[in-house]
Amino acid sequence: MAAQFQFVMRAGPTIGKVYPLEGPEITIGRESTNMVAINDVEVSRRHAAMEMRGPAYAIKDLGSTNGTFVNGQRVTGVQVLNPGDSVSFGEGIVLSYESVFDPNATMMSANIDRAAPAPIATPVQAPTPVPAPVASAPAPAPMYAGQVPGGPPPMAPAPAPAKKSRTGLIIGIIVGVIVLCCICSLLFAYFAPQSMLCLPGIKIITNLVGPMFGYNTCP
Repeated sequence: MAAQFQFVMRAGPTIGKVYPLEGPEITIGRESTNMVAINDVEVSRRHAAMEMRGPAYAIKDLGSTNGTFVNGQRVTGVQVLNPGDSVSFGEGIVLSYESVFDPNATMMSANIDRAAPAPIATPVQAPTPVPAPVASAPAPAPMYAGQVPGGPPPMAPAPAPAKKSRTGLIIGIIVGVIVLCCICSLLFAYFAPQSMLCLPGIKIITNLVGPMFGYNTCP
């Protein structure tokens, strides 16, 4: 037989946990042998017990240390629970007593479904489409007697000349620099004294260009 009632933890170590309540007698406590086992220091090993009384459960405290409370009132005897009651064990453990199955609500819903006739869908007639107007071609411009035809259409502008390649310019600059360096070397070799021509770093040029001007090569 499926459980008709259950506990749902609202405050405690496992909030949201559901405890199905089945059987004529149920024990609640910290030990794992209880049907509702809550591992918390505020719960005694055998804290409370529940028994079926008619269509509902009744709860009683088993001499726990922190007590059992229903809707904030301490239980001193046996108290019958109603769906929606709040059951507390100590100050930090709060369980909600809820009904799992309500046969009265199910019967009422079934009676309403049988009594209410199903609505009949009324077909909706689609509107008649209106044809779109056909666009007419524009009439050609009238020609008058003696009208002089217009001149020839303007010609497209000539394409701009392509930019000259920069490669020739770069080559010309490089050649000019080489020629300038050669001229400077010849002038220096011609006018500079022999002692200066044999300085380190310059005598290489002197040995190459000196014979052209009658200079002796450097040792």
